[in-house]
Amino acid sequence: MKLACQEGLVPGDSLGQKLEKLARWGYAGVEFGGRGIFDRVDEITAALASSQVAASTICAGYRGCFLDPDPAQRQLAMDDMRRLLDVAGAIGAVGVICVPIFGAPRLPNLAPLADPIKLERDLFVRQLKELAPHAKAAKAKILVEALNRYETHLLRTQADAAAIIRRVKHPNVQIMSDFFHMSLEELDIPKAIARCGKHIKHVHLADSTRMQPGTARTDFRAGFAALKAARFRGYMALECGILGDRDKALEACAAFLRECLAG
Repeated sequence: MKLACQEGLVPGDSLGQKLEKLARWGYAGVEFGGRGIFDRVDEITAALASSQVAASTICAGYRGCFLDPDPAQRQLAMDDMRRLLDVAGAIGAVGVICVPIFGAPRLPNLAPLADPIKLERDLFVRQLKELAPHAKAAKAKILVEALNRYETHLLRTQADAAAIIRRVKHPNVQIMSDFFHMSLEELDIPKAIARCGKHIKHVHLADSTRMQPGTARTDFRAGFAALKAARFRGYMALECGILGDRDKALEACAAFLRECLAG
C-alpha cells in the first residue's frame, strides 16, 4: 500500500518542485486532475522521469455525462474517457476515476418497463463493457467511484459499485474507494471494504470532515487493516481539504498515515 497525493494540494511553482516535496515527505504517487491533462502529457512525462514519485491515477476530467438523456452528452463522456485512458497508460497511471452521474436522475421514468435507476444501471454497465477493451489496450483501469447521498442518487455504497463491477466482468473495470464517502454511507467501513476488497484498485483518503486524515474521527487503522486483509497493494491518494500550512500539514499527514499503516 502506497501513499499518494493529488497534485493540486501541493504548493509549488512547477510540477517538478511539487514532486520533490512529495518524495521528501514520503508520498510514492501523485494523482492528476483530468481536466486539461491532454495538453500536459509531455510536461508530466518529463517531470516523472526524473522523480521517485510515480503517477497513481487520473481523477475524472471528462466532459458530458454518461447517463444524460442526450446521446451527444453520453458520447462526449465516452470519447473523453477513451482519451483519458490513453493518457493514463502513457504516464504509467493505474487508471481513470469514473463517476457515472452527479445529482438526480436525468433519464425518464419508463415504469412499468423500467424506472430511471434500472435504466441508469443497465446503460452504465453497457458503456463500461464497451470501454473495457480500450482500457485493456491502454493498460489502464476504469475506476468506478461511489459517492454519497449529497452528491449522487445512484452509486453510494461500496456494494453499489461492486454490483456494477460484477455485471461488467472485466479486470480493467474496478472500484475506487473513498474514505470520506464511506464515512457517510457505510455503517462499518472495514466490513464494507472486506465485502468488496477484491475489486478495490485505488483509494481516496479524507477524514470525516473531508479535511486531511488525522484531523477528525475516521478510524484509518481499521480501514487499512481491512485493505491489507483484502490484499490491496495499490495507491491511496489524498483528496481532501487541508487545515493549516499546506507544506507542514501534508508532511504531518504522511507521517500519521504511515503510523496507521504500521498499526
